[in-house]
Amino acid sequence: MEKARAVAKLKHLRIAPRKVRLVIGLIRGLKVEDAVVQLEISKKSAARPVLKLLNSAVANAKHNHDLKIDTLVIKEAMVDEGATLHRWMPRAMGRATPLRKRSSHITLILEGEVDEKKVKKDKKVKKTEETKKETKKVTEVKKEDKDNK
Repeated sequence: MEKARAVAKLKHLRIAPRKVRLVIGLIRGLKVEDAVVQLEISKKSAARPVLKLLNSAVANAKHNHDLKIDTLVIKEAMVDEGATLHRWMPRAMGRATPLRKRSSHITLILEGEVDEKKVKKDKKVKKTEETKKETKKVTEVKKEDKDNK
């Protein structure tokens, strides 16, 4: 069976990367079904956006790459640091201390087997469309020849 990959990215998630990495560490290397169960059970606030991203990656795999959903595995899962918002907290004696509100960029890469039935069906559909276009062109040329006579 031929294997292919599907990618989904989430950028500018306003949760610190350190917190998101805890959730991503739970699902890295798991099958998609197991990962969904893990994320639904998890109490971490980052679990919800990661679950949403995982569902998006599964949809990409199915729609764009014709992958079988049962064979999908989370091959890679990365959390990178996004933009940091700098804010200030007032403190005693007129001072202020910095607050860094961090954001995350998450990348999920799923790997699975290509569904051969769908690929063959798509090729057949494309061939029939091409033959229809060719027959249309031929009939148009014949009509033009008749008009010119």
